[in-house]
Amino acid sequence: MKEIKIGNLTLKMPVIQGGMGVGISLSGLASAVANEGGVGVISSAGLGLLYKHFSTDYLKASIYGLKEEIRKAREKSSGIIGVNVMVAMSNFADMVKTAIQEKADIIFSGAGLPLDMPSFLKSDSTTKLVPIVSSARAAKIICQKWKSVYNYLPDAIVVEGPKAGGHLGYKENQIDDQDFSLEKTIPEVVSVANEYKEEKNIPVFAAGGIYTGEDMSRIMELGAAGVQMGTRFVTTEECDASDAFKQTYINAEEKDIEIIKSPVGMPGRAIWNNFIQKMKEGNTHPKGCACHCIKTCDSTKSPYCIIMALYNAFKGNFDRGYAFAGSNAFRAKKIETVKEIFASLKTEYEKYQLSKSKNRVLG
Repeated sequence: MKEIKIGNLTLKMPVIQGGMGVGISLSGLASAVANEGGVGVISSAGLGLLYKHFSTDYLKASIYGLKEEIRKAREKSSGIIGVNVMVAMSNFADMVKTAIQEKADIIFSGAGLPLDMPSFLKSDSTTKLVPIVSSARAAKIICQKWKSVYNYLPDAIVVEGPKAGGHLGYKENQIDDQDFSLEKTIPEVVSVANEYKEEKNIPVFAAGGIYTGEDMSRIMELGAAGVQMGTRFVTTEECDASDAFKQTYINAEEKDIEIIKSPVGMPGRAIWNNFIQKMKEGNTHPKGCACHCIKTCDSTKSPYCIIMALYNAFKGNFDRGYAFAGSNAFRAKKIETVKEIFASLKTEYEKYQLSKSKNRVLG
């Protein structure tokens, strides 16, 4: 595997660890991935709950929490540390500004089009900006808007396919439609990025359903510079989730991973449990809205509070929450270290490349 550059940042392994909230990818996981030469990513989602001891004001606690997580990650690693900030979050601007002020290396932003993200950069800002998209159309819109309004182009683009975990940028009937598959979308987005290659190199990273080094190799053959992976890193010692959360992945069977309707108006992929069953039966009800964390969420009509469900899962309380997961979560069989994951990815990648070489010779 070749080293990949995002601006002046060098990835020794072309792997971005996906941002997973609430609380699943914080400084612990992010620093461990960064130490292995990938990009470690802190999720900014729900930090106001994790740091409510600092302030009962969700917005203030979120800002403080992000500063703390970036600081702790920097103490543990000199590698590349990123922050994931969803456009749909009501405190999107606060989180982007804080990440830039704290000199996070990269901000990854999806769950909507981050059309104004370059506006938060200052003349001395060093933070790279990477949108997460689900289509070539979205990539083109962002590039055109950033270029025309801010004279700025993305430092990279992440394409998140329909096999990803958590909220998905697809309609339910598109999730299993091959016309929307990652394999089809990656070359299309690479083509958009190549339109700007004389001005800027924009590497494209593939996400959603990538689990092994062989998966990496196959998708990189289609033009991806590297991959973003979330699910594979959940069952690691360094992952910031509770042991109960990790065990949910290990216990899961393929049939347990399903598409659910989220209160924020998007489909999501999660591991079935009794809470999800109660939700389907209409037996879950929010007690109120503590923080209005998502712009599109109407707590008066929501069957449950999404952020509290994810926060409860993070802590291991699955009577009142559930775990988001990618389509391959059922493949996790044990707890490993991040170092072991990276070694496996490299071995799997090289083994697949070797087998291809042999087949070409024999052919």
